[in-house]
Amino acid sequence: MIRLSNMIRVTSGIILVISLIIPAIFLASCQQAVNTDFDGSRAFADVEYQVALGARVPGSQAHIQVQEYIRSELKDAGWSAEIQQAQMMGHPISNIIGKKGEGKPWIILGAHYDSRLIADKDPNPANRNLPVPGANDGASGVAILLELARTLPDLDMEIWLVFFDAEDNGNIPGWDWILGSNAFVQQLTRAPEAVVILDMLGDADLNIHYERNSDPVLSAQIWQKAAELGYEEYFIPTQKYSILDDHTPFLNAGIPAVDIIDFDYTYYHTIEDTPDKVSAGSLKAVGDTVRAWLETLEQ
Repeated sequence: MIRLSNMIRVTSGIILVISLIIPAIFLASCQQAVNTDFDGSRAFADVEYQVALGARVPGSQAHIQVQEYIRSELKDAGWSAEIQQAQMMGHPISNIIGKKGEGKPWIILGAHYDSRLIADKDPNPANRNLPVPGANDGASGVAILLELARTLPDLDMEIWLVFFDAEDNGNIPGWDWILGSNAFVQQLTRAPEAVVILDMLGDADLNIHYERNSDPVLSAQIWQKAAELGYEEYFIPTQKYSILDDHTPFLNAGIPAVDIIDFDYTYYHTIEDTPDKVSAGSLKAVGDTVRAWLETLEQ
């Protein structure tokens, strides 16, 4: 016969053990559910979402909506998010800045979120006054930055993710290229150690050559990291193009900067720059490479 007091002690012990086990199981399941790897499919969904809003040309409703989307995604991922306002050539500029970490080095990763007002490179003249959907030219760089925001571990450095406005409307009356990044650099009060610009990196046939104006040391570091990860077929360590892009204002200010860009894109500035031309694998290759390069800076 078991005495009642013994039964109570046994029951209490069982309850205590269960109360310790359940939270442990729950915590383990939560930890297993969190995937900190760069997810190319999720980045591709970001591309699709942006294009579904419509062309993100300055002043449009889609342009405003993508600003809110970027800010919301940054905050959900644990980054601070702010908008830097400026005026360039009479146009309002809204650069979106996500910030995380502190200390040195201070690294800026950037991409433009606007799309082009006119598809002036379209082979059909009837389409050349239509806006560019901007799946690769704009949305791909944004998607990579957003997925990095979700998956980057806490690193012992200061990182800014900067989404530049008004990059893509040069050679149009009343406009020029890289207005957002020029405005950003004009407002800098200190210099980052390095700047990496991501542009046109979703092409299913990805070929990223050294950009001729980019800092050669930064370029070599990043391309070497890509090779170590097995992405040497995408990151080709030879020079091919000299490009005016969002890295240019930083270079002009004496700040080391590199433009990671695949300029061999058939649908550049056409109405066919749509998500079906973009590959989740290409987005992942770039995201993995940038993350791995950042992690080497902490060592």
